[in-house]
Amino acid sequence: MARKDALLRLHEKLREKRDELRDSLNQEMDLGQQSREVGDVGDDAVNDTEKELNSQLMAFESRELAQIERAIEMIRTGRFGDCELCQKKIPITRLNALPFTPFCVKCQEKVEQAGGDLDQFDIDWENAADFEFRMQEMDLTLGDLDQHS
Repeated sequence: MARKDALLRLHEKLREKRDELRDSLNQEMDLGQQSREVGDVGDDAVNDTEKELNSQLMAFESRELAQIERAIEMIRTGRFGDCELCQKKIPITRLNALPFTPFCVKCQEKVEQAGGDLDQFDIDWENAADFEFRMQEMDLTLGDLDQHS
């Protein structure tokens, strides 16, 4: 029961982080759409640099958001907390530190040593709106976790 309680807490933590990232991305997109008056070449250079930094931050946040949404879906389907390589249970302490990790520490090390790209969770923009609609107001209960045990 302790693992299920921990998974419920992780689910709530993931939902909160997801909502924070969504808000942040929306704000950054709004800022990017606002036009700025350009004074001179120096102002132009500063604006270009700021736009590039914001673009990189948005890309990072988008990847993290996709990983979090994937983890939330895995909790709902009862596949969360198992390493995707060795199929062993990922310790709760690791999940608390990095709730959307798909690998245990040993397999994570193997992937990194092999030069694996951990940005493998690409965003499917075509289905993003549909996914968000399905996930938006769904709450998870202990009963939901019991169904997948």
